[in-house]
Amino acid sequence: MYEFDWSSIPGALPFLAHGMVVSLQITAVAILVGIVWGTLLAMMRLSSVNALSWFAAGYVNLFRAVPLVMVLLWFFLIVPHLLETLFGFPRGSDMRMGSAIAGFALFEAAYYSEIIRAGIQSVPKGQMAAASALGMGYAQSMRLVVLPQAFRNMVPLLLTQGIILFQDTSLVYVSALADFFGAASKVGDRDGRLVEMLLFAGAVYFVICFTISQLVRYYQTKLKTA
Repeated sequence: MYEFDWSSIPGALPFLAHGMVVSLQITAVAILVGIVWGTLLAMMRLSSVNALSWFAAGYVNLFRAVPLVMVLLWFFLIVPHLLETLFGFPRGSDMRMGSAIAGFALFEAAYYSEIIRAGIQSVPKGQMAAASALGMGYAQSMRLVVLPQAFRNMVPLLLTQGIILFQDTSLVYVSALADFFGAASKVGDRDGRLVEMLLFAGAVYFVICFTISQLVRYYQTKLKTA
């Protein structure tokens, strides 16, 4: 019968904390870039200019049809080579963090784009007509009238997608980047206590994600009663 031994966890906490910082950095930057790029994609997809609409639709369909782990591998293998070739980066530079952030941000932008597009379409068309009547152009109407209302409705979905992104950061193991899950795996392999470390990592993920999920649910309730 397997005997659990949790004694290696206290000594590994500083290393695990550093891994958590890496996971949170990837999550935060990918959310920020993903929302910005996703907003632009959503606006392009709703544009009357066919070329922009087709580009945005193709981008979204491509990234939603490809597994995330494959996208991360592409960026891990391709981005460093491109930076070395185009910008003269020193060969052999450690670009794992930048590659991971780029992969996550561009991948998540496809999902944020669909959320934001639905949010924009949920705003009554009369709002855009009213803004036009006040002399606002398309870009100004979207920035000052439509997007603020759309984002208010989209916050719960955006946060939920952020939780999924945080969970998915564990996939950076393909680039040997020491995120929280990767750090836990390394400690478990080193000490021969992989089961305990993975159970501990799973418990930490659960506490963080469950807590944020409850906050999102509370916000949704407040939004409905407002």
